[in-house]
Amino acid sequence: MKEFICDNISQSDNGRLCFAGRDTTELAEKYGTPLYLFDEDKIREKCRTYINAVKKAFGDKGIVLYASKAASFKRIVQIAFEEGLNIDVVSPGEINTALKAGVPGDKMWFHGNNKTDWDIDYAMSSGVGCFVVDNAEELYVIDEIAPKHKKTQNVILRITPGIDPHTFEAVATGKVDSKFGTAIVTGQALEITKTALSLKNINLLGFHCHVGSQCFDSQVFFDAVDVMFDFIACVKKETGFEAKIFNIGGGYGVKYVETDAGIDIASNIQKVGEHAKKAAEKVGIKMPVVAFEPGRSIAADAGMTLYTAGTVKRITGYKNYVSVDGGMTDNIRFALYGSEYTVYNAGRMNEECDMMCSVVGRCCESGDIIQENVKMPSSTKRGDIIAVCTTGAYNYSMASNYNRIPRPPVVMLSNGQDYIAVKRETIDDIVRLDI
Repeated sequence: MKEFICDNISQSDNGRLCFAGRDTTELAEKYGTPLYLFDEDKIREKCRTYINAVKKAFGDKGIVLYASKAASFKRIVQIAFEEGLNIDVVSPGEINTALKAGVPGDKMWFHGNNKTDWDIDYAMSSGVGCFVVDNAEELYVIDEIAPKHKKTQNVILRITPGIDPHTFEAVATGKVDSKFGTAIVTGQALEITKTALSLKNINLLGFHCHVGSQCFDSQVFFDAVDVMFDFIACVKKETGFEAKIFNIGGGYGVKYVETDAGIDIASNIQKVGEHAKKAAEKVGIKMPVVAFEPGRSIAADAGMTLYTAGTVKRITGYKNYVSVDGGMTDNIRFALYGSEYTVYNAGRMNEECDMMCSVVGRCCESGDIIQENVKMPSSTKRGDIIAVCTTGAYNYSMASNYNRIPRPPVVMLSNGQDYIAVKRETIDDIVRLDI
């Protein structure tokens, strides 16, 4: 029996790849390709894992937010909110999506390193509950705009703890020279804290840090707690202010390929809870409410993308290419990060994978690659269905219309049923805003 990287992937007796218990070739025939599939039951399972683990580790001093930048469309936001998560948003578009999904503004936390004046005004008019403030300029603008909305705005400050998570350079966000947050080591974090406390239309609740993505153990979170709790104690000593909230960010990893480590999220959150309680006692602060904001680890392995193979090009003595009817327009992560994926010929699972190939897209761009060094059956031909696993995070969200290619639909799978959550774009949709 073939082992798969996630328990919602399987193989039928007749050699078809199945996802969430459904034959992927049948879904491709029903909806066409390219096609984003999302396993609703897996999304709910992951949400419940976080909610239950945080409650067990922190009791009433724990909050879970869904980092919707990972995959933001109405249905997935609805599901996360139904499961008890608050929603982390990074733009007016994500705020509007959450509002249209039925999430009240006071259940949203607004991130971003460069919120415009319009963004800030829109978020306040939408009743966003908490701003995660990146820098002093943003603080001053919030303080200026708040009276227009007759409110004192709740904020937490994004602090850079100076920690290297040993992850992709492009997604490492906790280092001193990151574009995100305000650094402790330079003294600017304490300075911005004093500024926040001095502004009459700002209500400082606490601090936030985020160290990066694809973390497969909790050591980096232990380090973040140690640095941030030391900082909280320093702020208390300097100003008398004691943080009520500490947002530790997200970052737990998922399996994209067999060599990726697995992770037990619940047991790791328990360890973070135990470490945090000891750390708080050690530095003499009250245990703050601890917030987690998972995105990738909720959405990623709940997703799969299906394509139809087109040209199968064999360059004698060199390499083989399997071209698909999508590409960097619906999955740009290989081009950006060199991200690894597990790829299958969904209709030939019983056949030997005896051909090494590059799976490439249809765009006029040499970097339009889904994955290099993929083993597939040498019988792979035009019309076969090609499946790319673990595409629930940062695929739909990063999709584009490069080469004027329409974006795929999103189909949700749950309890043996399927339904459209996002319609397929058409070529007329692409010109709809043209004048």
